[in-house]
Amino acid sequence: MRRPGARAAVLTASLTLALALAGCGSSEGESGPELSVSGAYMPQPVSDSMAAGFLTIRNDGGTQDELTSVTSDIAGTVTVHETVDSAMREIRNLAVPADGEVVFRSGANHLMFEKLKRKPQQGDTVSVVLHFAESGPVTVEMPVKPATYTPATGH
Repeated sequence: MRRPGARAAVLTASLTLALALAGCGSSEGESGPELSVSGAYMPQPVSDSMAAGFLTIRNDGGTQDELTSVTSDIAGTVTVHETVDSAMREIRNLAVPADGEVVFRSGANHLMFEKLKRKPQQGDTVSVVLHFAESGPVTVEMPVKPATYTPATGH
């Protein structure tokens, strides 16, 4: 003879075990990228045709993402550059590591705004769109600072 509650108890135990096992498959390392941008600025350009931009991209997610391109309505093109041994070179894709950050600063990674449509002045704000391989585009409002501006270090 079967007890009516026994089948319900077995089903409940089976469902609990299935949910627990499903939870085991989603470890922290499998979460997608979670991007944020801080410290964005553009020094007032001295050139009528080019400018630089700096910012920090933080990824609090469990998987890497990749910066694939940058656009801005102020420039014909925006490219990503790195500086290695005092030599600047363009890079196509830039990895943003899981649980890490990429810092764009003078003398290192930076954005190059080329073919400026207008020369931004101190106090202006330049809109920039960062495009990523995995995440959606991120729009950043980049204030134009004095040409000699140096951000406070230590974050």
